Amino acid sequence: MYGLIGKIKTTPGGRDALAQILLEGVSGMPGCLSYIVAQDPSDPDALWVTEVWEDQEFHRASLSLPSVQAAIAKGRPLIAGFGERFETIPLGGHGLSNH
Repeated sequence: MYGLIGKIKTTPGGRDALAQILLEGVSGMPGCLSYIVAQDPSDPDALWVTEVWEDQEFHRASLSLPSVQAAIAKGRPLIAGFGERFETIPLGGHGLSNH
């Protein structure tokens, strides 16, 4: 499995709108086992995205999906930058089947 955890900094007041765009653009992604969008409780202009994929190739391929491309285009004006980014190797856990 392949995991990715990343922080997205939004323009002031743009967090909720970007979260909605991200949540709408993630359905039907082949190989995606989990995609979680979360608010940063200490930063009103930041989101954390936690992803789990069958493997890194599925993640790369997702970036060319029309729904993902549309979400990127729609959300880009709300993104001020990116913070920490961590790649992981998920082992399993509640809500995630072991592969």
